[in-house]
Amino acid sequence: MTTETSSPLGTPLGTTAGDTLQKFIFDNAAVRGELVEISDTWREIQARHGYPKAVRSVLGEMVAACALLSANLKFNGSIVMQIHGDGPVRLLVVECDADLRMRATAKLAPDVEIADDATLNQLFNVNGKGRFVITLDPADKVPGQQPYQGVVPLDGDDVATVIENYMLRSEQMDTRLWLAADDQVARGLLLQKLPRHSGKEDQTKQATEAEDLETWNRAAMLGQTLKREELLSTDIATLMRRLFWEETIRVFDPLQPTFHCSCNREKVGNMLKMLGQEEVESALAELGELGINCDFCGKHYAFDKVDCAQLFASDTTAQAVMPPGGSTH
Repeated sequence: MTTETSSPLGTPLGTTAGDTLQKFIFDNAAVRGELVEISDTWREIQARHGYPKAVRSVLGEMVAACALLSANLKFNGSIVMQIHGDGPVRLLVVECDADLRMRATAKLAPDVEIADDATLNQLFNVNGKGRFVITLDPADKVPGQQPYQGVVPLDGDDVATVIENYMLRSEQMDTRLWLAADDQVARGLLLQKLPRHSGKEDQTKQATEAEDLETWNRAAMLGQTLKREELLSTDIATLMRRLFWEETIRVFDPLQPTFHCSCNREKVGNMLKMLGQEEVESALAELGELGINCDFCGKHYAFDKVDCAQLFASDTTAQAVMPPGGSTH
């Protein structure tokens, strides 16, 4: 993890070229913010898929949002964001760990045509069954520990609103998000009003809370001036100066999101074990060899009859999870 040091706004933010996440806090107020710009990683995610424009836009916004939320993880693990739908898009998945290593994929219904201006509800929530899911998955689980998962209805007209509603409902935290993505870049701004834990006298506490609320409202109003076109066309260092030049804030060392896929042959083998020996042998009899492609990175894994026999000869019970949407042929 990158060690953070702070400096007043106006000093160099470090490099902001390419993939960069910039954290900052408002002095004397319990309000924090982040700006993220993801280009190389975003293009790597798209490289193996020809997503329709509307799907690409939503997936890119989720990539930016996932990086913004992951930057505040307090444990060694990953955050996985998913949208499950009952429309032409069945699943979006974005995963990001505490080191901002990311991957993402989308799964569409077969033979669908998607308009460039399709809305979130038209993509996922045709019959009101769309769901938004956040999973916190620790890397160093103790025996019996399960990932934490929050599932809520798809409540909102865009990704930012869905996540804002989730954070308020599930985390009791005021959060504002501004997100945008095209085929070249995904950018986002996050603002959060943090809780205060203080033993101060009531009068001092009330004054502090009033100052926090005033700063929060002012920051949110400044964020509200940010338009999608401006977010797509402006680097994050310029955005920070443009939005908060009158504010007293402190910035931290920038972080760099990167593309990373954690698939490997062992995990794919464990997925085949979970299918069961009878189903695997039936597929082998039909196909002769099983080929599994990772939907995140496109890597191909081949298992012949000998490979599969060795899998089921082992007494080890695997618990690994295959990336959602892995395809077998």
